[in-house]
Formats: sequence, C-alpha cells, structure tokens
Amino acid sequence: MASKRQIHVGGVPIGGGAPVVVQTMTKTETANLKATMDQIMRVAEAGADIVRVAVPRDEDVEALRTIVRESPIPVIADIHFNHTLAIKAIDAGAHCIRLNPGNIGGPDKVAEVVARAKQAGTPMRIGVNSGSLPKHLHELERENSVEALVTAAVEFVELMERLEFGDFKVSIKSTNVPNTIASNRLLSEKIGYPLHLGITEAGTRWTGSLKSAVGLGTLLADGIGDTIRISLSTFHAEEEVKVAWEILKALQLRERGPVLIACPTCGRLQFDMDTVVTEIERRLEAYADPIEVAVLGCAVNGIGEASHADFGITGAKNEGLIFSRGKPLRKVPQDQLVDVLFEEIDKYATSKKIDVDDAQAAEGAQWLARIEAENADELTPERLAAMEAAAADDAEADAALVTVLKSAQPRLGEDASPTAGRRFTRA
Repeated sequence: MASKRQIHVGGVPIGGGAPVVVQTMTKTETANLKATMDQIMRVAEAGADIVRVAVPRDEDVEALRTIVRESPIPVIADIHFNHTLAIKAIDAGAHCIRLNPGNIGGPDKVAEVVARAKQAGTPMRIGVNSGSLPKHLHELERENSVEALVTAAVEFVELMERLEFGDFKVSIKSTNVPNTIASNRLLSEKIGYPLHLGITEAGTRWTGSLKSAVGLGTLLADGIGDTIRISLSTFHAEEEVKVAWEILKALQLRERGPVLIACPTCGRLQFDMDTVVTEIERRLEAYADPIEVAVLGCAVNGIGEASHADFGITGAKNEGLIFSRGKPLRKVPQDQLVDVLFEEIDKYATSKKIDVDDAQAAEGAQWLARIEAENADELTPERLAAMEAAAADDAEADAALVTVLKSAQPRLGEDASPTAGRRFTRA
C-alpha cells in the first residue's frame, strides 16, 4: 500500500502522498565534472526531479562538492563497499546517500554512516538488489527468491530502527519482473517507509522500457511506489527520464507535456502516417502544456475515437482535417496537415483558447460528412453511437407501450377467474 511516511531529498518530498518522484543516474565518471554537469542539465530539462551519481573514489567526492552546488536538482551519492566514502559524501553536501547495508562492511559501519547522516540531516536510501543479497539469505534465495528479497529489506529496516534513524526510503529490485512486483507488494504490507521502484539492469531502450513499464506500471497502479528510476543500457540518461514520465502519464499520476494518441493504422490508410506521427512526436517535445494530440489514419474513423483530444488530425487521400475536442476546425491539403496542426497548437499555447473560424469549421464538417457518406458501409464509431442511441430510443418506446397495454388490462383476482380452482397459482 501507499507509504505513510515522508522524507525530503533536497526540497523534493517523497512518500506520504506526495507525487511519484522521477529520478535517474548519470552515466558519466563523476570526477569528470563537465561531462557530469552536462548530463545533469539534460536530465533536469527532460523532467528528472532527482539525480544520482556514482561515488567510488575520493576524486568523485571532490567533484561532488561542486555538483551539489551547481545542480538544478537534488543529488544522491551512490555508495558501495566503502562506508568512509558515504561519510565523505555527506560532508560534501549530498542531498541523500544510497547505501546497501549488505555490502558496506556490517552493522557497525552502517551505524557510523547513520550517525553522520543524523548530524547533517541527510536522508538515505537503503535497499537490496537480487544480485547482492547477504550471504545468510543465499539458501533462502534458491528456495524462494521473493521471500529472500523481502527478508533482506526488512532486516535492513530493523537495523535502521535500532539505530533510531527513520529518515530513509527503501528499494527492493530484481531483474525479474514478476519477482519485483511480488516482493514490493509484500514489502509494502510490512513497512510504512517510502518505496523506490525499479527493474534493475532492465536492458536496452526497447526491452528495458517494456519491462519497466510492465513492472513499475503494475505496482504504481496498485498504489505502491513513491519514486521510480528506469534502468536502461544507454549512455543517454535523459532517455530513462522520458520513459519514466510516459509511465506516469499513462497512469495519469502526473502530467508533463503533451500526450500523443495515434491509431495503429490498417488497410484504409491513405497517407504516410509513420512519418507524420514521428514528426509530430518530435515537435511536441518543445511544448510544456499537457495537451492531448491525436493522429487518426483515416477519415472513415472520423474524430470519434479521439473526440476528447485537444487537437488532432485525420486524413484521407490528398486531404485531411484538423479537429479539436470533437469538432472540426479546418480542412487542409494532406501535405500541410502537420504544419497547420502546429499553427493551431501555437495559437492555443499563446492564448489558452481554441481559435475557431466558423466558416472553416463548417467546410471541415461538410468534408467529413462527405467522406463518411462515401464509406457508408463502414461501422465508424460515430455511426455505431448513432445506432446505439436509436436502439435505446426504440427500447424506451417499446417499454412505454408495454406499460400502457398492461395498465389497460383488467386485473382479475383468483376468486373472480372463470377457471377458479383449475389454474396454476403463482407465488
């Protein structure tokens, strides 16, 4: 279930009902200050709320001081194996420390880091990956990997509580999607701390995005998870951020920029929709408003399938229609569809109003009616809706007639019946 506790990483609230936080991790060598800061700027522009950097050496700690000062978003220091680096990262101003208590050298080392985090007011992320379980859980992992993951996480939480430290979030990750789902569901029932979600080492931009969408989307739809990171095999960290936002937008958990709706195409397609959709998607990246934009491949489907979209296009051979919120705006030549669509979007971006020219809208409606008439045998969404409405009206009329006929019939009691004693009595 949703976490009850809340922590703050920099100024970003995590858990306790706050919006799901998007984070990523730089792919650069942290000590390479220019490369790291360039990537942080790109992920921040893409919508990352938080960024994590690897700190495996002292020179990375030195760079961290500048990174924390210049980064537009909070910075998490990612620490493994060396607890002294965690303490140094806290002193360097890291907004949060990522720690795996299972590989940092034992409870005493964890206690040293916690003591310094308390003094500095620095939150932590603790957790475990399927590939780094404590040794005493290896046998359990072979028998029940989900139980082993959850047991490790609970043990780490209990360690933090013994140290009287509660300013942390928990992650429990696996490369296996069903195991990640099952373990986070189980863990969410056992603890109330914020949960960080991810499919670790998910894969390429293609397969990794799909696995992450399935795993994280399932958990988020259940109300589980307070911050997410998409782990992709790419040097472009902003791609992870884009995937994270698409998952959140698909579940309507957060809004950021336009949503693109596009039909899957079929044999009725009469224009180069692949190119058109790709161009529209690329150009929409420049817009901040959370508008819906639809691309329908043929006019046979009219605008019914995307009548809720703020703007859209639907095409036929040589011509197409620009529409908005279920109403035609204007008919244009097919090769101008994209440019004219963005003319309308730009008008809206400036005035926050849909600009309707009555004459052009009427011309567009006439064109759409003609196309539909030419394809009268097609069961379009509009035609199906009209048929359903007509059927509903007929059903209401039939029901009214039955009521009238029943009221006109005499109601005979059992005693008044000419066949008294010879009828089946109904209870």
